[in-house]
This record gives sequence, structure tokens and C-alpha cells, in this order.
Amino acid sequence: MPHNLNDGSARPPRLKIYLNLGTLVDLPSHSQWPRLEGAEAMACLKEAGFEGVQDGDPAVCRQAGIGSAGSGRVDSLTDAEALARRMKSLGHECATVHVGSGFEDDAAMDALVHSILKASEVVDFPLYIETHRATITQDAWRTIQLARRIPAVRFNGDFSHFYTGQELPYGDLEAKWRAMQPIFDRVRFLHGRIGNTACMQVDVGDGAAAVPQAFGIHDFLAHFREMWTRAMAGFLSSARPGDYLVFAPEILAPYIYYGRKFLAPDGTLREESDRYAQALVYARIARECFERAQQRL
Repeated sequence: MPHNLNDGSARPPRLKIYLNLGTLVDLPSHSQWPRLEGAEAMACLKEAGFEGVQDGDPAVCRQAGIGSAGSGRVDSLTDAEALARRMKSLGHECATVHVGSGFEDDAAMDALVHSILKASEVVDFPLYIETHRATITQDAWRTIQLARRIPAVRFNGDFSHFYTGQELPYGDLEAKWRAMQPIFDRVRFLHGRIGNTACMQVDVGDGAAAVPQAFGIHDFLAHFREMWTRAMAGFLSSARPGDYLVFAPEILAPYIYYGRKFLAPDGTLREESDRYAQALVYARIARECFERAQQRL
């Protein structure tokens, strides 16, 4: 199957910053995003440094000279090939997928993964299984075992689901990271979302100083930097010329309970951050992590 994204060039392996367009949904009035749509929005994102988007219109992306990724679900053994063919026909480069409900036993879990690997190979289109709550990869331990049973599996790493869902820093975090190496080695797409041990998505300010309402006993921002760096190093360890890794901030809206709201002095509810501005911070952090991963190797 096509494990890595590749542009056919001889360029060294690199990082590309995309934006999951869910980030722009229902932005607060104080957001710096200019409320553009269509080709104008894509041109604006390109100017801001984004090299592609997820869940946009591939034709409009091509017109703007940026990349395009899709997403979908796989719940049955026939879903993956249909999804891959549809995503490829639309013009996407790859797709990230939520797989199953999380209630599958190992046999059912493996059957779904094999169907995804087969579809990726038959259609020649990368499908990356997302580490996500309420799916087969909701549990880090089960995901590690999956990688050991089926080494060809490749992931979209959304580590907020592990970090918050399993309260990773509660215990020996370094030991957990070592155990998670089979996951880090297989990440070929990254969703950027940063949470602490109680909330999956929190304001990180400028990505340097602690934000009082979000920080506590753990430096969760440093922890996410480390997880992203490990995943990027996993990609680089086997990458070839022309390969690229997508990092896509996915900072979602209050209506699906990700973006938090707090009471303002006037009694109204105000979203805690400008998610678009946070995406720009995430992009800078991701580039720093990629440089660090290159140095490690």
C-alpha cells in the first residue's frame, strides 16, 4: 500500500502544514480570520503559510495552488474501498479515517484494518487510521498491539485522545512513550489539537508562556511537543526523497464540545481563544518539532 505521501520530486523528506477546515467553523467574533470563502479563503490560507487543507474542495485547492486531504469513516469491510475511490476521484491526496466503534474484539478490529490496507493498495490511495475516541484505536494499549499484529498499519496521530482520554501523565509518562513507539513509528499524518489531562482542547496562548486557566501541575504543551517530535522522527526514519508528512491543526468548535466558553464580564459567553490564531501557533510549533526530529536523527 502507499505508506507515505510523495510528490514525485527529489526533495528531502519534509513537513507540510495543512488546516483542517473544521477549525474555521463558528469562529468567535474576536477571531482574526477574515471570513472569506471559496478561492479567496484558500488564497488567504496559502498566504498565511498553509500548504493545503483537509475537508475542502479539491478543485478550489488546486486553483489556489495548495494540497487537499479528505476524511471519512470505515464501519464495515466494504466501506474502505468505496471511500478510497470516492476520495481519489474528488482529487484528494489521502484521507484520514475513523474506524469502528471501539467495541470490536481483536478479530473484528484486525479485519477492518486489513480491509483498509487492501483498499489503499488496490486504489493506490493512502488511508490513515486516526487515533480517536469511540473507534478501534481509542486505547493506546490496544493500538500498540494492533501495530504489532499488523505492522503495515499507518496512523493519523491525534494524540489528544490518548493524552486526555487515558490521562497519560498519571504515572510514568516516559515509559508510556517508550511503549507507544510502534504507534509513533507509523504516523504518516498528524492532527494538531492540544489538551491537558482534563480537557481535550485548551488555549495555549503564544505556545510559550503558561495560560493560567489551562496549566496546572503538568506542562502538557511540552508533552505534545514531545509526542509530535517522536511521530515526526518515526516518519523521517524511513522517508525517501519526495515524501512529506502532513500536520493539520484541527481545533474544533463549541457546538461539538471542543471549544470551551467562559462567562465574560458582561455576562455573555465568550470562546476562550481564536481558533484560527491558535492554528498559526500550532503551525509554528509543528515546524519547531520537525526541526527537532531532524536533529535527533
